[in-house]
Amino acid sequence: MGIGAAGAAAQGPSAPGAAAPAAGTADSAAVCTLTKEMTEGPYYLGGALVRADISEDKAGVPLELALTVVDDDTCATLANALVEIWHADALGEYSGYVGNNGHQEPDNGTFLRGGVLTNAGGVANITTVYPGWYRGRCIHIHVKVHTGVTLTSDGSFTGGQELHTGQLFFDESVTAAVARVSPYSTNTVTRTTLSQDSIYDGGGAASGLVGLTALGGSPSAGYRATLTLGVER
Repeated sequence: MGIGAAGAAAQGPSAPGAAAPAAGTADSAAVCTLTKEMTEGPYYLGGALVRADISEDKAGVPLELALTVVDDDTCATLANALVEIWHADALGEYSGYVGNNGHQEPDNGTFLRGGVLTNAGGVANITTVYPGWYRGRCIHIHVKVHTGVTLTSDGSFTGGQELHTGQLFFDESVTAAVARVSPYSTNTVTRTTLSQDSIYDGGGAASGLVGLTALGGSPSAGYRATLTLGVER
């Protein structure tokens, strides 16, 4: 099944130390193009909670994600698609796998994991923190898009069809600024840059590079990240 990511919000990031106007929830000028899928990676866990805020009690730079799901053939937005994400915390640790990046901390198996249904405009709004890094990989967020899911009484979902598995990537200048902020600055693992990464192929928005807008006058104030994901139904 072909999977696509459209080139929405491909503008360069705001300067890490300067405030900028908030970005829209969707880029109406997006051009839908197919792109290859990215690897699921070793840290996926089933049974993710359906929730708009996955940050729990994790410290980090605030990150507001606005991911728009569209049909890659028509660019029509898809409502009620489940957008699921998971990523490492500031120390590069994944819930359910804490210790794999050399840092010990409480592990409840759920932090920085979850998903939300797209709204009538096809947008999934998710609140989290800027991801950290682990050995051998640049900073990234994993993403899946499902359709036709059934919400369950325990707050998760079941069934449906998985249309896309990919990764979201971040501009190196912003990441470098965030890496100097605590607790990211206490991550003892050498950081792999975007250009050094073995997965990111340099394809920009079509390969998952998000558009970033600063939420305040310093990196610690956080960022808004936008991208349009085009899926072939």
